[in-house]
Amino acid sequence: MSLYAACDLHSNNTVLAVIDDTGSLRCRQRLPNELGLIDAALAPFRDGLCGVAVESTYNAYWLIDGLQAAGYPAQMVNTLAVPQYAGLKFGDDDSDARHLANLMRLGLLPTAYIYPREQRPLRDLLRRRMLLIQQSVRLLHSVQGYWARATGHRLSANDFRHLTRSQLSQTFRDPTELFAVVSLLQAWRSLQEKAHAMEEWLAEDLRRRSDLVALRTVPGIGLVLGLTIVMESGNVSRFDDVGQYASYCRLVPAGRYSNGKLKAAGNRKCGNRYLAWAWMEAANFAIRFDPAIRGWYQRNAARKPRLVALKAVAHKLARAGFYLLRDGGRFDVHRAFA
Repeated sequence: MSLYAACDLHSNNTVLAVIDDTGSLRCRQRLPNELGLIDAALAPFRDGLCGVAVESTYNAYWLIDGLQAAGYPAQMVNTLAVPQYAGLKFGDDDSDARHLANLMRLGLLPTAYIYPREQRPLRDLLRRRMLLIQQSVRLLHSVQGYWARATGHRLSANDFRHLTRSQLSQTFRDPTELFAVVSLLQAWRSLQEKAHAMEEWLAEDLRRRSDLVALRTVPGIGLVLGLTIVMESGNVSRFDDVGQYASYCRLVPAGRYSNGKLKAAGNRKCGNRYLAWAWMEAANFAIRFDPAIRGWYQRNAARKPRLVALKAVAHKLARAGFYLLRDGGRFDVHRAFA
């Protein structure tokens, strides 16, 4: 008899449900998040299990890795694509776990990509670097706000990087205000040092990666940004076509239409937010460094909001990037922005 298991995963416990090929419940347990206990609960059903579904939560990988290492056919559930059951008056963790197991039994369970374990540390380090850069930009903006309120003038990012203690003392006469600005500046410098240390750590990986060669032919994509795109994209062969990849990058409209009319907004957050950020960064740099892309952007920005025009540039770059990652070659600006 075929068996199907599903784990409704939470931060501190997991609800495990096992059903047979008739849909009858064979096991239901709420267990602490300990691999040994979950393995012991699944062990009596090991030989008949067709799969073990695990929700795609922020803490799913410890369980998926552990189940795969123990020899279980673990699958990651794409929770955003799970069809909801209608007409149910009451639902809880037990019904959720059983619902996932039933979807697997019926062949309707939407699964997600399990990112290779050996590549996750590098991808996560790039994400932490991005977090530090974003925090440092917030600190820069905060100091710029202080400067504008004190002087009435804008402080450029380049001038900010060269601020001296004497300049700050002359501008901010109030000791409390001076202390606040100096503290922000010191925090910014500390974050910059950590970000540079991460980039030095990444240097060895950057020199060894051949898949960056094609992507770096895109104007404005350097080593770190290119590596971010490569690691967040993963194996692009998992995407059926370039449109699916662009959707994963959050670069397509999210809407539900009927008879040519917009009926509802779709899930704009469905996709990879790190890839969305990376391609928008690439678009900003491409506009700055390539005249053809800058001209295309300016023509579009003249008749639509600038953010929409910028996202259109990011969309075109992402489509070109999909083919570069899949097939190699060189970026052709005339094909991408014809």
